[in-house]
Amino acid sequence: MNLYINNHKFHYEMENLCRAFLFTEDVTVHHEYDTLKKPYILTSVGDKVRVELCTDELRLARESSLRDDNELCMGQLLYKILSAAYSRELPWGILTGVRPIKLFSRLCDRDGAEAAARYFRETLYVSEEKTALAMQVRENQRAILARSDRRSFSLYVSIPFCPTRCNYCSFVSQTVEKAKKLIEQYLPLLLSEIRCTAQLAGELNLRLESVYIGGGTPTTLSARQLDLLLTEIEADFDLNGISEFTVEAGRPDTVTAEKLMTLKKHRVTRISINPQTFSDSVLEAIGRRHTAQQTVDAFRLARQLGFDNINMDLIAGLTSDTPKSFEDTINAVRSLDPESVTVHTLAVKRSARLNSADAVREHGYTSQMLAYAKEQLSDGGYEPYYLYRQSKMLSNLENIGWAKPGFFSPYNVYIMEETHTILACGAGAVTKLRDADSDYLERIFNFKYPYEYISRFDEMIQRKERVKSFYGEYNE
Repeated sequence: MNLYINNHKFHYEMENLCRAFLFTEDVTVHHEYDTLKKPYILTSVGDKVRVELCTDELRLARESSLRDDNELCMGQLLYKILSAAYSRELPWGILTGVRPIKLFSRLCDRDGAEAAARYFRETLYVSEEKTALAMQVRENQRAILARSDRRSFSLYVSIPFCPTRCNYCSFVSQTVEKAKKLIEQYLPLLLSEIRCTAQLAGELNLRLESVYIGGGTPTTLSARQLDLLLTEIEADFDLNGISEFTVEAGRPDTVTAEKLMTLKKHRVTRISINPQTFSDSVLEAIGRRHTAQQTVDAFRLARQLGFDNINMDLIAGLTSDTPKSFEDTINAVRSLDPESVTVHTLAVKRSARLNSADAVREHGYTSQMLAYAKEQLSDGGYEPYYLYRQSKMLSNLENIGWAKPGFFSPYNVYIMEETHTILACGAGAVTKLRDADSDYLERIFNFKYPYEYISRFDEMIQRKERVKSFYGEYNE
């Protein structure tokens, strides 16, 4: 499909809306053109806002008078045309952003919950089901967000290494097989960046709310390396007031008793053991070198060693997964009874080895899979407490964090709703500085790849001086 942009700056939103409907087709965006080549969608702002779709089989057009919100108007016109042309509606309507709950909360604060829900349904064309979900998530995270103030921050630490790379993965991570030598160079620099970050936070009198060590797979580090990392964090930061310290144990094939005991020895309160699926054939298809039984064994080992707050991540729509095998996965998770479960919808990214063509056959299953997850997890006492979306998600759905009351992860809420600063360390990490008096966010990007992080470390540390000047400008 050719998407033509005429006299407006809304190309990103229109492109994402097109991709949500045309998941299996390429969408080529044209800003400069002489002729229109079929099939095409023309989006134009002139004396009116106009959208036209033309293929060999049909031609549809809609237009509206100019308004203060021409972007919203164009999105509505495009949605109605695509919905008519392809005989379906999207569960999240014209919303293409990552954080629909942040928008919903802002509307609730301004206009009240009833008006916000009506706006979602009638103006943004969000389904009744997803509007109700947004309402429930907002309610569940309000107590966590109330703890955050202008001096709050969270710490994120990146360990960008994995045993192998899954075919759906778009994260900047290195397999240990290729990057084992890099870890020995990476870790001392990471510890140095953590010390530097703690010094900045101390000078600014910031208060640490939560710590999250992610990746990659942090437990690709040895027990000795994990001990060094956790010792550094405990030495540099005041952890007395934190409500969470999470380490993603992640891949079950990296979990050992020695590593778990190391985590337990320190201040870690929450871990993730992430199977993604309990089907051995699906695990093999996505490039994971562990079995479903290894996940069960790792989980039970963690329980035996005293971990009482364990999360498990799942993905709906994986290569060769079916509604039946996904149901078996949900049932397996229910039997293990973790405190929280994050159910992701597969998002097909350009940098992943899995591409759109591979995912087409899974595309139709995902709504059914998520419906089963919702039914079973709700029945098991779990509630949705955070939610986010990504581009190119199968069936235009979402990722949902489910947890039992009392086990909602503050970090997950803070990072998704962007209510306070996140100071981030490590390759690929992004520091997000938040102005407490507005929605303004400023980002400081660390170098993505471990080899860049190592070779340009001093340059990257200099960037972090911006943290100090930012607080001088915005949060005094």
